[in-house]
Amino acid sequence: MLSSEAVPFAKTGGLADVVTGLSRALDRAGHEVAMILPYHRRFTPPELAGEPTGRAVQAPLGRQSVQGWIRRSQLPDSRITAYLIDHPGYFDRSGLYVDGGADYPDNAERFIFLSRAALEVCDAFQLRPDILHVHDWQTALAAPLLSVLYRRRNGLQTTRSVLTLHNLAFQGNFPRAVLELTGLPVELFTWDKLEFWGNLNFLKAGCVYADRLTTVSPTYAWEITTPAFGWGLEGVLRHRGAALTGILNGVDTEHWNPARDPYLPQPYTIHTVEQGKARAKEALQREFGLAPDPRLPLCGLVSRLTDQKGLDLIAATAEQWLTAPAQFIFLGSGERRYETLLTDLARRAPDRVAAVIGYSEPRAHLIEAGADIFLMPSRFEPCGLNQMYSLMYGTIPLVHAVGGLADSVTNLTPDTLAQNTATGFVFYDYTADAFLGTLRWGLATYQNRDVWRALQRNGMSQDLSWARSAERYVEVYRAALASA
Repeated sequence: MLSSEAVPFAKTGGLADVVTGLSRALDRAGHEVAMILPYHRRFTPPELAGEPTGRAVQAPLGRQSVQGWIRRSQLPDSRITAYLIDHPGYFDRSGLYVDGGADYPDNAERFIFLSRAALEVCDAFQLRPDILHVHDWQTALAAPLLSVLYRRRNGLQTTRSVLTLHNLAFQGNFPRAVLELTGLPVELFTWDKLEFWGNLNFLKAGCVYADRLTTVSPTYAWEITTPAFGWGLEGVLRHRGAALTGILNGVDTEHWNPARDPYLPQPYTIHTVEQGKARAKEALQREFGLAPDPRLPLCGLVSRLTDQKGLDLIAATAEQWLTAPAQFIFLGSGERRYETLLTDLARRAPDRVAAVIGYSEPRAHLIEAGADIFLMPSRFEPCGLNQMYSLMYGTIPLVHAVGGLADSVTNLTPDTLAQNTATGFVFYDYTADAFLGTLRWGLATYQNRDVWRALQRNGMSQDLSWARSAERYVEVYRAALASA
């Protein structure tokens, strides 16, 4: 596994959770897994910094050779060795990718170095991987580097690459001059390989050269082949369609499990959900300064506060849902206009709305357990994890039918209710009216306790573990090896 982040070493978002969750599941299934990561000194807990190996790797960058020292660590509660690439100039920074909201100007150089150094680690430590699994644009360049420059290296002759696309909106698009730093031949800078509207596009390069491509949900795998979601790469992805597979992410059931969640006032299972959620709801209301009232449905949201996450719909309908017979709790940070909107609403209606700007792991768990409805009105969502946490915790997700939200939440209808498959509320048109109408429907359904318990039971009965998803990845790995 080659990634720019992985929990608990460093994390900015879901990428880190997915890399670690999949790695653990593969390890438990008996596969030999190693991780190669940057050593983000300021983010990695001291106990996970590992030990210096005393070995360095030299990564060519254009006409210079850049040296990185290798530390060896261990992913807790696993057999997985983590090789941490230590280069303070590149990775000992205040943020992983940005500083003060702006990308680091040398991001291209930093992640070319990471990809080349990782391949050097494979050689230096004789890892001899069957599969090099790379993630998103930050490590996508390892696929063409492996194919073009490292194929004859000791132990890499039969290695095949798999690239997972977590969010196609971020591509690593840099000026053509960056090509010289990669060491890749200039002859590859063509429209069908590395070039993207005159620039070098790291993610496109990975899409062209990886032996297999995956995305984090089946629906997103289709969506990214269309102009609406392809971000300019839809043609490449249609061309690679036979090599593209959508696999829904799993959930880390060690960390997200209401039966043994240390952040809850009372753990609960599918059999004790009613009592457990009642305790969690009261604790949540008190934690956020709302009056405890079991009769009012409580809606929660934990998210980046951006247009992608549907905050424009929440803003457009604020005056209507503010007067609804319900309470609302928001936890997150993002665009200043949305932070201001939510805090202003909380001041205007302190008995109905609470908003905390920032992130807190204990509060996130308490919201998942204590809320009745979890809001995820995303404009697009490659996979999403919170809706799956909600299903596990007996909280009913309200989602827009895109990406992994469409794949993991089954809309409540008379037929799905009768078939015991209904798990949530889904709206299909990305409009304020559609969102508001679905929210009102969810709030009204809360009063029908039989239907509500059926939704909870259906959601909590599902297998959302990484073991299921890991089996699909193993199929992709075998297909990649068979294509050699």
